[in-house]
Amino acid sequence: MRHAFLAPSAMALGVSASLLFAMPAVGQTVPLDTRVDRIEKELRAVQRKVFPAGTPVEPEITRPATTTPPPGSPSSAPIADLTARVGALESQLASITGQVEENSYKLKQLEDAFNKYKAEQGSAVVSSTPPAVRPTASAPSTGAAPSPRTAAPAEANDARKTAVAAIERPDTGDSAGDAYTYGFRLWDAKFYPEAQTQLKATVEKYGDSSVGSRAQNLLGRAYLDDGKPALASVAFYENYQKRPRGERAPDSLTYLGEALIQLKKPADACKVYAELEQVYGASLSAGLRGMMEKGRVRAKCS
Repeated sequence: MRHAFLAPSAMALGVSASLLFAMPAVGQTVPLDTRVDRIEKELRAVQRKVFPAGTPVEPEITRPATTTPPPGSPSSAPIADLTARVGALESQLASITGQVEENSYKLKQLEDAFNKYKAEQGSAVVSSTPPAVRPTASAPSTGAAPSPRTAAPAEANDARKTAVAAIERPDTGDSAGDAYTYGFRLWDAKFYPEAQTQLKATVEKYGDSSVGSRAQNLLGRAYLDDGKPALASVAFYENYQKRPRGERAPDSLTYLGEALIQLKKPADACKVYAELEQVYGASLSAGLRGMMEKGRVRAKCS
């Protein structure tokens, strides 16, 4: 997630401070016009880092128009020019800092909510673990064939293994892409547990590559399709948080809203949809936007 407002909050404030401390003390020989030019360049660099997709404030500071004073008038135009530029810089820096702080607060709310979900999921897994089964004395073997009730699950398991083995493993020489493609084929064939295992391994090994965003998102889909919305919500959120500019980051945030609705967390789903609109708004595909709008209706978002 993260995009312009995730980790950049600390970075932006740190750079802002460096702008202030980088200014020479009064009395040094650096001309005021040169100092202002340097501050403008550094502030534009901050904007490009904090708002890579564009900033709601003016991206450039331009020199205000000046007029030539009549002959014999005091030459105050350069001072007025520099004063106006410094004022514009201060106003712009305040806008950037305020935006970063607001977005950081929203992210903190989402992080707190999902830390709670992860803790709840961990408790659910522990509580659902069956107690250890004590061995019991078994009847002497009679050599009789197993009953149909015992044989049926074994036969079904063997049939599943055969079907899974029939899914072709790609071998194109691109190990990361082949790992993701095999996970996709398992998911597409509805072998969700096997797909989850494959995609988790792909994320662990190739999470920093170009397939990381796709693999993590598809892992969430495999959990969601397998009736595990809690695990799905964690997978989707982590993909958005760690790879906000990844290929499937908007998809993960959209499906995160769906997972939260299934978890009966409509208020949190509405927060996610608001985040989705704010971060990816105009770039959302028609399919994701339609899914978001339907989700908003189901969650009764205001």
